[in-house]
Amino acid sequence: MSSIRRQSIISSVVIYIGFAVGLLNTYFFTREGTFTEAEYGLTTIFIAIATMMAAFAAMGMPSYIFKFHPYYNDNLPTEKNDMISWALLVSLIGFVLVMIAGWAMKHLVIQKFGTNAPKLVNYYYWIFPMGLGLTIYSVLEAYTWTLHKSVLANFFREVQWRLFTTLLIVLYITHIISDFDLFIKLFAFTYMGIAVSLFIYLIIKKKIHFVLKPSKVSRRFLKKIVTLCSFVYGGTLIFTLSQVFDTIVIASLLENGAAKAGIYGLATIITSIIQAPQRGIISASISHLSKAWKDKNMALLQKVYQRSSINQLVFACAIFLLIWLNFNDGIITFGVKPSYLDASSIFFLLGLTKIIDMGTGVNAQIIATSTFWRFELLSGVALLSIMLPLTYLLTKEYGLIGPAIATVISITVYNTIRIFFLWNKFKLFPFTIQSLYTILLAAGCYGVCYFSFKDLHGFVGIFARSTTFIALYAFGVVYLKLSPDIIPVVQSIKKRMGIKN
Repeated sequence: MSSIRRQSIISSVVIYIGFAVGLLNTYFFTREGTFTEAEYGLTTIFIAIATMMAAFAAMGMPSYIFKFHPYYNDNLPTEKNDMISWALLVSLIGFVLVMIAGWAMKHLVIQKFGTNAPKLVNYYYWIFPMGLGLTIYSVLEAYTWTLHKSVLANFFREVQWRLFTTLLIVLYITHIISDFDLFIKLFAFTYMGIAVSLFIYLIIKKKIHFVLKPSKVSRRFLKKIVTLCSFVYGGTLIFTLSQVFDTIVIASLLENGAAKAGIYGLATIITSIIQAPQRGIISASISHLSKAWKDKNMALLQKVYQRSSINQLVFACAIFLLIWLNFNDGIITFGVKPSYLDASSIFFLLGLTKIIDMGTGVNAQIIATSTFWRFELLSGVALLSIMLPLTYLLTKEYGLIGPAIATVISITVYNTIRIFFLWNKFKLFPFTIQSLYTILLAAGCYGVCYFSFKDLHGFVGIFARSTTFIALYAFGVVYLKLSPDIIPVVQSIKKRMGIKN
């Protein structure tokens, strides 16, 4: 657990550095006088569609890497390991198929988005470089995680990618990039930039060897690999579609859809700050989960499951309430366009979704690395069967808030199904009494800060609410010993600072 804890903490720090850069980018996207809501919305739509392209093109290769890397690693020397070569080749073939389908379906894009998001139609083909870059990076990232280099992979995705975007924004503001047309075209290659960077690193470190001759492991497990990828591929598509469907529906259904997608995108980006520890924990634990299933180490699986649950719940409640305390004040104080105040209620609902998803631990990864990985597809079908029609209907009925309501309902049902499955099959359960204490502590700290400083606004109000909440919540977490990982971290900090117990 110390290895998972260390990588999780470092990854979370790296991810938060990336989010700090991302928030700076978001500020420039949303402030008065730089980008319009429709232009910012277009970047959000680009990312949503590129994410779908990558999910289709990857053909389940990241899951193949997660599941079978221990077998390749234990039975083959590095120079004869053909796993990453096949994963990249299959993904590239998959992207060629995506491009063919995309070109054939352009008329449908014009029909669905031509009225409410015309800029998307104008720049449709420029989404493909972004999709290709994300496809390659997703495969390389999965491979890097299995090498226990999750911190590095998270740096490229969370920090370097956003720094590329920052550079483009600075060049645009200083008029070196003359107009938005050139900006969005260069933005389309940002994921390709991090894919190339990670690829070069792996080549230099001699972690990739291009071997297209099928190894004994590939031949032995071929049938299982194909079966796994077939099922997991469907589940991945379903889950990815559930993540981006709201943005696509907003852009196609609502009047001035690109601008509305920008407002929704702001709420989504700020909500993603809550999710930073989840990505760090997943990237650090995935290889350990795969190894635990291989060794039938149920005690380790339960330990990782519960600790991932409480650790994520502690962070999620803290970050969500810290942002919610200051959301509207932040929009006004930092000079963001008033139209983005509409994102507050969306953030609240999406924030609750993140707390639910993170508080249930790494259930998806436990299922995906087990012999019951087919259940990921089945639970994904359940998620999609609820989310897609609900998102469409609620968007038509309630407008911009509709997709957020649909997301809360769908993700709650989705995680409930997986919790019951893991308990029924393996007697694995994520919650303890500390889970309840965490929620009560967070609610109490929020109440104290809200009622104490509700009449304070601007920087003074933000500072007062934030520092008081952090102090009260941090003291409560340590005093109540909500997580077994808290005390070792506190002791390590004390040791580094020269403080004796």
